[in-house]
Amino acid sequence: MPLRPTHPLVDGRTTDSALVRAYRGDRPEQTPVWFMRQAGRSLPEYRELRARGDMLQACLTPELASEITLQPVRRHGVDAGIFFSDIVVPVLLAGVEVSIVAGRGPVLEHPVRSAADVLALRPLDPAALDPVREAVALTVEQLGATPLIGFAGAPFTLASYLIEGGPSKDQIRARALMHSDPHTWATLLNWCADVTGMFLRAQVEAGASAAQLFDSWVGSLSRVDYQRRVAPHSKRALDHLRGLDVPRVHFGLGTDRILPQIAALGVDAIGIDWRLPLDEASAAFDHAMPLQGNIDPALLTAPWSVLAAHADDVLERGRRPPAHVLNLGHGVPPETDPDTLTRLVAHVHGDRPEHD
Repeated sequence: MPLRPTHPLVDGRTTDSALVRAYRGDRPEQTPVWFMRQAGRSLPEYRELRARGDMLQACLTPELASEITLQPVRRHGVDAGIFFSDIVVPVLLAGVEVSIVAGRGPVLEHPVRSAADVLALRPLDPAALDPVREAVALTVEQLGATPLIGFAGAPFTLASYLIEGGPSKDQIRARALMHSDPHTWATLLNWCADVTGMFLRAQVEAGASAAQLFDSWVGSLSRVDYQRRVAPHSKRALDHLRGLDVPRVHFGLGTDRILPQIAALGVDAIGIDWRLPLDEASAAFDHAMPLQGNIDPALLTAPWSVLAAHADDVLERGRRPPAHVLNLGHGVPPETDPDTLTRLVAHVHGDRPEHD
C-alpha cells in the first residue's frame, strides 16, 4: 500500500525540503542540519514536562510525545524533527516488561537468554501502535513544511538490550548467544526485526518523511559476524517499508569496517560517527552515497571558536558525497547548553556575524 495522498511527501509539503532532497542525493543550496537526541534532556522545557511522568509513559501519550518532538524544532530552527520515542517502545507494546531507568536506560527485569525465552515472545499487534500513529499525525500537522524523521532500533541493538537486560559496553552475552545457539539467535533477531519494522512503518504511514534505523551497538561486531548474522535482519526490518517511497537512513557507532555491508541494506543515506572523516567515509562508496554527520558531541562544550572550526571542517569534508546532512556523530549530551545548538544551526545555515 503506497503513501496516502495526504502524506507530506505526496501532497508536496516536504517533498522539496532540504532534508529530503539531501537524503535522495540532490544537494540543496543550504546544508540541512538536525541533531540526534535533539528532543530531550538538554532542553529545560523538556525537563519541565518530564517531571510529570516517566519516559515510556511520555512516549505513549500522543500529545506529550508530539510536544517534545516539536520543542527543538521551535527552539533551534533545525531542518527536521526526530520523533520522540524509544527503541524499546515496540518491545513494550509486544508485552515485554521493560522500564527506563534514569541515568542508565532501558532495563529488563527478565532478560531474554534462552530458546524458551525467545519462543515466549509474542507478535506485536498492529493496533498497539495506535498511540504512535496519533503522535506522529499530531506532530506532522504542526510541522508543516519541516519533515519529521521516524526512527527505530536495529535488530542487533534491540536484541542486545533484551539479552543483556540493559545497556552493555561490549554485548558479551549477545555475541555469545550469536555463536553458541545460532538458531535461537536468528529467531530472536527476526522477532526484533518485525516489531521494530512495524514500529517504523507505523511512523511513516502516519506522516514521517524519512526513516532512520539506529544500530548503536553494532561497533562490537566483526565484519564477518555483521554480514552473516546481523545484516540480513536489519534488511528484514527495513523491508517493512516496502512500497513506501520514503528515504531510508542507517546510523551506527563504529561502522567504519562494515560500511559496504550497510550500503547493501538498500538505504538512501548513511550516518557516520565522529571517528571517521566524511571524505574518507565517502570514498568507501566511491562518493556516490549521501552521508549524515559527523560533529564530535564532545565539542559541544568546547569554546565556540573550536566548535565552529570543527563544524566548518565537517562541512568541507561533506562536499565529497553527493549530499550531506549535518548532524552529530552520536546524540546530544544532556549537559549541552541549548544555546550552543541554536548557534550551531545558524552557523551551518550561513548566519555568521562578525563575532561568530
